[in-house]
Amino acid sequence: MKVEIRKYEQLLIAFFGLMAILGYILQRLNLFPIYTAGFEQYSITHPNLQFNYAAHLLLPRVGVVVLLLAVYFWINLFTIPQIRRANYRSFLIYPWVLFQLLLLSFLLAVGVNVASYYAHPAWNNYGEFRLLALFGYNESPLTDLWAGFDRALILLLVYGIYACIREYVIYRIKNSGQKSTYQILIANQMSACLCIFLMLPSLASTFHIINDEGIYRAYFVFIPAVIFVYFSNTYWLFPRFANTSGNAFQLIWRLVISTFFYSIPIVLFPNRGGVTPNMLLINWIIQLVVVTPITWMLYQQRKDKIRELRGAEIALSKSTADLQFLRSQINPHFLFNILNTIYAMALMDGSKRTASAVQKLGDMMRFMLDDNHMDFIPLSNEINYLQNYIALQKLRIQNSEEIEINEKITVDNCSYEIIPMLLIPFVENAFKHGIDINQKSRINIILTCDQQGIRFNVRNSLHQIDPNDPERKHSGIGLQNVKERLKMFYQGQHQLTCETTEKEFIVDLTIKTEISKI
Repeated sequence: MKVEIRKYEQLLIAFFGLMAILGYILQRLNLFPIYTAGFEQYSITHPNLQFNYAAHLLLPRVGVVVLLLAVYFWINLFTIPQIRRANYRSFLIYPWVLFQLLLLSFLLAVGVNVASYYAHPAWNNYGEFRLLALFGYNESPLTDLWAGFDRALILLLVYGIYACIREYVIYRIKNSGQKSTYQILIANQMSACLCIFLMLPSLASTFHIINDEGIYRAYFVFIPAVIFVYFSNTYWLFPRFANTSGNAFQLIWRLVISTFFYSIPIVLFPNRGGVTPNMLLINWIIQLVVVTPITWMLYQQRKDKIRELRGAEIALSKSTADLQFLRSQINPHFLFNILNTIYAMALMDGSKRTASAVQKLGDMMRFMLDDNHMDFIPLSNEINYLQNYIALQKLRIQNSEEIEINEKITVDNCSYEIIPMLLIPFVENAFKHGIDINQKSRINIILTCDQQGIRFNVRNSLHQIDPNDPERKHSGIGLQNVKERLKMFYQGQHQLTCETTEKEFIVDLTIKTEISKI
């Protein structure tokens, strides 16, 4: 799936240009005196001057529109792609882009100068020549080829700033990882809605379908709020809260606040023709009482597709986390430590302890191959893996008196399910960064499970990283990855705090009893 923001913007600009040209042509059928008043006045002193609609009105205005469209599409089809393809070595691209902007600004200025020379908009006080007035009032066109250059350059620079923001937004959407498909869908649909929203009044105005300004005013006040409410409800509030038990109140108060927030722009609209701040309340009630139930019905029709996309997002995140975990957990350094420990035990006291160690390692491997592929597993399975991991690590460091490992697991009558490999990353990081065989080290692990939920606390001492440690470049699954999985599977149902003090690193995770399976 591709981000279509650029495509919809180009379609919208081309549509505006087409509507402007059609409007100029349609006006030819209803020529008003205002168009010729200036020429009639100057014809007294210039008897050879005869007004020609095509030469003095239609072609100059159409020419400026075509010139603006040409500059716009040149920037979007040639200049911006050149910047996107550039890398840190392509430093010459930026002077080239600056040269293009200067050249395009000059061409715009010259084009408007030529159009002004034939149209003489100053004679009619620039009536019906708004585009020409955009580049400055020029009463003596073609006497200065640089007239309007500064305004044309400012116009292109302003658009350049907007284009940079647009490209950054597109980049962030495309590189949002597991969320990219879902965010691209939302971005494309919002772009399409915005495109249609702006096209309709332009079409109605060009063909004089609607001439009442009050209708246009109400359109630009009411419809944007409807669009924002629809996307907010469909892709954020309803998927997040509507299908989770115990969250009805959270959904309601968020709907109340969000609809009020989206109705606020009405007071920013120019207060002309009856639009007053008092209409904020009316707009808010309509968005909450009328629009919100409609968005709920539309969401019910599409919720399977939305859930499918959100599920794919979660599945991709899970697969990525699983791969990172396997790579970090089963690395050569770790396996060699375990195998060396087992070998040493076999030499010392026979097969009992060796068999126990091998069994623990086998259980861990079986967990990663079987339970690791499930969305949710019993908490007891995760605890067994956790205990086997701790036991094997204790075997590796059992001869060091400077290392203290304390674990307390209290999960009596606890039948909850959690996502696999949720707890082990914190313990793995604790052993990786909290153990130094040459210094006093300590790791405390506390896991409790009761009716209120699950609480997991890990504390480990801090030491400087040995530059010769083979594990130095292996960061493991990472807290950021764990945070993303928690956010996807336990949105609004967990609390994770990570704190670093002078001597230790503390992780505290709480998961509420009500655990939803998305």
